[in-house]
Amino acid sequence: MALAAHSSALSISFRGAWAQPQHSKPKLLYSIPSISISKSKSNPPLIGLVSLPYRHRKPLRIFASVSVSNPEVRTGPDDLVASILSKVTQTDGGVLLTTEEHEEVAAVAEELQKYCVNEPVKCPLIFGEWDVVYCSIPTSPGGGYRSALGRLFFKTKEMIQAIKAPDTVLNKVSIRAFGFLDGEVSLKGTLKALDDKWIQVVFEPPELRIGPILEFQYGGESEVKLQITYIDDKIRLGKGSRGSLFVFQRRS
Repeated sequence: MALAAHSSALSISFRGAWAQPQHSKPKLLYSIPSISISKSKSNPPLIGLVSLPYRHRKPLRIFASVSVSNPEVRTGPDDLVASILSKVTQTDGGVLLTTEEHEEVAAVAEELQKYCVNEPVKCPLIFGEWDVVYCSIPTSPGGGYRSALGRLFFKTKEMIQAIKAPDTVLNKVSIRAFGFLDGEVSLKGTLKALDDKWIQVVFEPPELRIGPILEFQYGGESEVKLQITYIDDKIRLGKGSRGSLFVFQRRS
Protein backbone atom coordinates (compact mmCIF):
# COMPACT_ATOMS: atom_id res chain seq x y z
CA MET A 1 0.00 0.00 0.00
CA ALA A 2 1.59 3.14 -1.13
CA LEU A 3 1.48 6.11 1.11
CA ALA A 4 2.15 7.37 -2.25
CA ALA A 5 0.91 9.60 -1.03
CA HIS A 6 -0.11 9.36 2.23
CA SER A 7 2.53 10.94 4.06
CA SER A 8 3.74 13.35 2.63
CA ALA A 9 -8.45 18.74 3.04
CA LEU A 10 -20.95 24.17 -1.10
CA SER A 11 -22.71 26.17 0.21
CA ILE A 12 -20.36 28.83 -1.08
CA SER A 13 -20.58 32.31 0.43
CA PHE A 14 -19.18 35.43 -1.11
CA ARG A 15 -19.07 38.92 0.30
CA GLY A 16 -21.79 41.01 -1.14
CA ALA A 17 -20.83 44.14 -2.96
CA TRP A 18 -22.57 47.38 -2.13
CA ALA A 19 -23.67 49.32 -5.17
CA GLN A 20 -23.20 53.03 -4.61
CA PRO A 21 -25.98 54.86 -6.43
CA GLN A 22 -25.02 57.99 -8.26
CA HIS A 23 -27.28 60.82 -7.18
CA SER A 24 -28.08 63.68 -9.50
CA LYS A 25 -29.72 66.87 -8.48
CA PRO A 26 -33.49 66.66 -8.88
CA LYS A 27 -35.01 68.69 -11.64
CA LEU A 28 -37.64 71.11 -10.44
CA LEU A 29 -40.72 71.33 -12.54
CA TYR A 30 -42.88 74.36 -11.98
CA SER A 31 -46.64 74.59 -12.38
CA ILE A 32 -47.79 76.26 -15.51
CA PRO A 33 -50.31 78.97 -14.68
CA SER A 34 -52.14 78.93 -17.93
CA ILE A 35 -52.10 76.58 -20.84
CA SER A 36 -54.30 76.10 -23.81
CA ILE A 37 -56.39 73.01 -23.61
CA SER A 38 -57.05 71.15 -26.74
CA LYS A 39 -60.13 69.10 -27.20
CA SER A 40 -58.23 66.70 -29.37
CA LYS A 41 -58.21 63.20 -28.01
CA SER A 42 -54.65 62.79 -29.18
CA ASN A 43 -53.51 65.54 -26.83
CA PRO A 44 -55.12 65.02 -23.43
CA PRO A 45 -55.24 68.07 -21.18
CA LEU A 46 -52.39 68.64 -18.77
CA ILE A 47 -53.58 68.85 -15.22
CA GLY A 48 -50.51 70.79 -14.15
CA LEU A 49 -46.97 69.85 -13.17
CA VAL A 50 -45.60 70.22 -9.67
CA SER A 51 -42.09 69.87 -8.32
CA LEU A 52 -41.28 66.37 -7.10
CA PRO A 53 -39.47 66.02 -3.79
CA TYR A 54 -36.04 64.28 -3.95
CA ARG A 55 -35.93 60.92 -2.26
CA HIS A 56 -32.67 59.36 -1.08
CA ARG A 57 -32.48 55.78 -2.21
CA LYS A 58 -30.87 53.20 -0.01
CA PRO A 59 -27.88 51.43 -1.54
CA LEU A 60 -28.65 48.08 -3.11
CA ARG A 61 -26.95 45.00 -1.75
CA ILE A 62 -25.75 42.75 -4.52
CA PHE A 63 -24.78 39.14 -3.94
CA ALA A 64 -22.28 37.58 -6.30
CA SER A 65 -22.48 33.89 -7.02
CA VAL A 66 -19.79 31.94 -8.86
CA SER A 67 -18.95 28.30 -9.32
CA VAL A 68 -15.67 27.16 -7.83
CA SER A 69 -15.72 24.27 -10.26
CA ASN A 70 -14.28 26.75 -12.75
CA PRO A 71 -10.58 26.98 -11.86
CA GLU A 72 -10.32 30.30 -13.67
CA VAL A 73 -12.47 31.92 -10.99
CA ARG A 74 -10.26 33.08 -8.16
CA THR A 75 -11.74 32.18 -4.80
CA GLY A 76 -10.36 31.84 -1.30
CA PRO A 77 -8.86 28.65 0.11
CA ASP A 78 -11.95 27.89 2.23
CA ASP A 79 -14.14 27.82 -0.88
CA LEU A 80 -11.65 25.65 -2.73
CA VAL A 81 -11.41 23.20 0.19
CA ALA A 82 -15.21 22.89 0.26
CA SER A 83 -15.24 22.43 -3.49
CA ILE A 84 -12.66 19.66 -3.62
CA LEU A 85 -14.27 17.77 -0.73
CA SER A 86 -17.66 17.94 -2.46
CA LYS A 87 -16.10 16.40 -5.56
CA VAL A 88 -14.37 13.45 -3.85
CA THR A 89 -16.77 12.54 -1.04
CA GLN A 90 -18.51 9.17 -1.45
CA THR A 91 -16.57 8.26 -4.60
CA ASP A 92 -14.83 5.17 -3.17
CA GLY A 93 -11.57 7.04 -3.02
CA GLY A 94 -11.98 8.31 -6.59
CA VAL A 95 -12.90 4.99 -8.20
CA LEU A 96 -16.37 6.18 -9.21
CA LEU A 97 -15.24 9.39 -10.88
CA THR A 98 -15.11 9.90 -14.63
CA THR A 99 -12.03 11.20 -16.43
CA GLU A 100 -13.60 14.65 -16.63
CA GLU A 101 -14.35 14.65 -12.90
CA HIS A 102 -10.76 13.64 -12.10
CA GLU A 103 -9.63 16.62 -14.15
CA GLU A 104 -11.90 18.92 -12.14
CA VAL A 105 -10.40 17.64 -8.88
CA ALA A 106 -6.89 18.22 -10.26
CA ALA A 107 -7.81 21.77 -11.29
CA VAL A 108 -9.06 22.69 -7.81
CA ALA A 109 -5.98 21.05 -6.22
CA GLU A 110 -3.76 23.18 -8.44
CA GLU A 111 -5.54 26.32 -7.28
CA LEU A 112 -5.18 25.29 -3.62
CA GLN A 113 -1.46 24.77 -4.09
CA LYS A 114 -1.13 28.54 -4.46
CA TYR A 115 -2.27 28.93 -0.84
CA CYS A 116 0.09 26.34 0.65
CA VAL A 117 2.12 27.42 3.66
CA ASN A 118 5.87 27.80 3.37
CA GLU A 119 7.79 24.66 4.30
CA PRO A 120 4.71 22.43 4.76
CA VAL A 121 6.92 19.52 5.89
CA LYS A 122 7.68 21.49 9.05
CA CYS A 123 4.03 22.42 9.68
CA PRO A 124 2.69 20.81 12.89
CA LEU A 125 -0.69 20.29 11.19
CA ILE A 126 0.83 17.30 9.43
CA PHE A 127 0.44 15.20 12.57
CA GLY A 128 -2.83 13.44 13.35
CA GLU A 129 -5.20 10.95 11.77
CA TRP A 130 -6.36 11.39 8.20
CA ASP A 131 -8.93 9.69 5.98
CA VAL A 132 -7.66 8.98 2.49
CA VAL A 133 -10.71 10.26 0.62
CA TYR A 134 -9.25 10.41 -2.88
CA CYS A 135 -6.45 9.20 -5.09
CA SER A 136 -6.18 9.82 -8.81
CA ILE A 137 -4.77 6.29 -9.16
CA PRO A 138 -7.13 4.01 -7.16
CA THR A 139 -4.54 1.24 -6.68
CA SER A 140 -2.01 3.55 -5.00
CA PRO A 141 -3.59 3.27 -1.55
CA GLY A 142 -4.22 -0.40 -0.84
CA GLY A 143 -2.30 -1.92 -3.71
CA GLY A 144 -3.85 -4.99 -5.29
CA TYR A 145 -6.79 -4.92 -2.90
CA ARG A 146 -7.92 -1.75 -4.66
CA SER A 147 -7.43 -3.02 -8.20
CA ALA A 148 -10.40 -3.82 -10.41
CA LEU A 149 -10.02 -7.53 -9.64
CA GLY A 150 -9.29 -7.01 -5.97
CA ARG A 151 -12.42 -4.91 -5.48
CA LEU A 152 -14.51 -7.88 -6.60
CA PHE A 153 -13.46 -9.83 -3.50
CA PHE A 154 -12.39 -7.10 -1.07
CA LYS A 155 -14.67 -4.15 -0.40
CA THR A 156 -12.87 -1.14 1.05
CA LYS A 157 -14.51 0.18 4.21
CA GLU A 158 -12.05 2.95 5.03
CA MET A 159 -8.48 4.06 4.40
CA ILE A 160 -6.66 5.83 7.23
CA GLN A 161 -3.23 7.35 7.61
CA ALA A 162 -1.88 8.37 11.01
CA ILE A 163 1.26 10.48 11.35
CA LYS A 164 2.74 10.54 14.83
CA ALA A 165 5.57 12.74 16.06
CA PRO A 166 8.34 12.66 15.43
CA ASP A 167 8.51 10.38 12.38
CA THR A 168 6.05 7.45 12.49
CA VAL A 169 3.52 6.75 9.75
CA LEU A 170 0.76 4.15 10.07
CA ASN A 171 -1.39 3.24 7.07
CA LYS A 172 -4.48 1.07 7.39
CA VAL A 173 -7.01 -0.15 4.85
CA SER A 174 -10.09 -1.76 6.40
CA ILE A 175 -11.75 -4.31 4.12
CA ARG A 176 -14.58 -6.83 3.98
CA ALA A 177 -13.47 -10.03 2.30
CA PHE A 178 -15.94 -12.09 0.27
CA GLY A 179 -18.79 -10.05 1.64
CA PHE A 180 -18.71 -11.33 5.23
CA LEU A 181 -15.17 -11.39 6.69
CA ASP A 182 -13.81 -8.17 8.17
CA GLY A 183 -10.11 -7.55 7.88
CA GLU A 184 -7.42 -4.95 7.39
CA VAL A 185 -4.07 -4.37 5.74
CA SER A 186 -1.64 -2.23 7.72
CA LEU A 187 1.75 -0.67 7.11
CA LYS A 188 4.15 0.98 9.52
CA GLY A 189 6.82 3.31 8.23
CA THR A 190 9.43 5.88 9.13
CA LEU A 191 9.16 9.39 7.76
CA LYS A 192 12.11 11.45 6.57
CA ALA A 193 12.01 15.01 5.24
CA LEU A 194 13.88 15.42 1.95
CA ASP A 195 13.37 19.19 1.74
CA ASP A 196 10.72 21.72 2.76
CA LYS A 197 7.99 20.06 0.60
CA TRP A 198 9.01 16.45 -0.08
CA ILE A 199 9.01 13.55 2.34
CA GLN A 200 10.11 9.95 2.07
CA VAL A 201 8.61 7.03 3.96
CA VAL A 202 10.19 3.59 4.23
CA PHE A 203 7.56 0.97 5.14
CA GLU A 204 8.02 -2.36 6.83
CA PRO A 205 6.41 -5.42 5.17
CA PRO A 206 2.59 -5.18 5.26
CA GLU A 207 0.44 -7.13 7.70
CA LEU A 208 -2.84 -8.74 6.68
CA ARG A 209 -5.57 -9.71 9.12
CA ILE A 210 -8.72 -11.55 8.02
CA GLY A 211 -11.32 -12.45 10.61
CA PRO A 212 -10.45 -13.11 14.25
CA ILE A 213 -7.73 -15.72 13.73
CA LEU A 214 -5.93 -15.18 10.40
CA GLU A 215 -3.05 -12.70 10.66
CA PHE A 216 0.33 -12.70 8.95
CA GLN A 217 3.05 -10.50 7.44
CA TYR A 218 4.09 -10.81 3.83
CA GLY A 219 6.23 -9.18 1.17
CA GLY A 220 9.16 -6.89 1.79
CA GLU A 221 9.92 -3.27 2.56
CA SER A 222 8.61 -0.50 0.35
CA GLU A 223 9.45 3.14 -0.13
CA VAL A 224 7.41 6.11 -1.28
CA LYS A 225 8.04 9.80 -1.84
CA LEU A 226 5.36 12.45 -1.52
CA GLN A 227 5.19 16.19 -2.05
CA ILE A 228 2.88 18.09 0.31
CA THR A 229 1.14 20.64 -1.92
CA TYR A 230 -1.40 22.02 0.58
CA ILE A 231 -2.26 21.61 4.26
CA ASP A 232 -4.61 23.22 6.77
CA ASP A 233 -6.70 22.06 9.72
CA LYS A 234 -9.17 20.27 7.43
CA ILE A 235 -7.36 18.69 4.51
CA ARG A 236 -3.92 17.78 3.21
CA LEU A 237 -3.01 17.37 -0.45
CA GLY A 238 -0.11 15.28 -1.67
CA LYS A 239 1.43 14.39 -5.00
CA GLY A 240 3.42 11.21 -5.45
CA SER A 241 6.68 10.92 -7.33
CA ARG A 242 4.76 9.38 -10.26
CA GLY A 243 2.17 12.17 -10.35
CA SER A 244 -0.70 10.59 -8.39
CA LEU A 245 -2.80 13.10 -6.45
CA PHE A 246 -4.01 12.36 -2.92
CA VAL A 247 -6.62 14.14 -0.82
CA PHE A 248 -6.53 13.50 2.94
CA GLN A 249 -9.29 14.75 5.25
CA ARG A 250 -8.56 15.15 8.94
CA ARG A 251 -10.56 12.77 11.13
CA SER A 252 -12.72 14.45 13.76
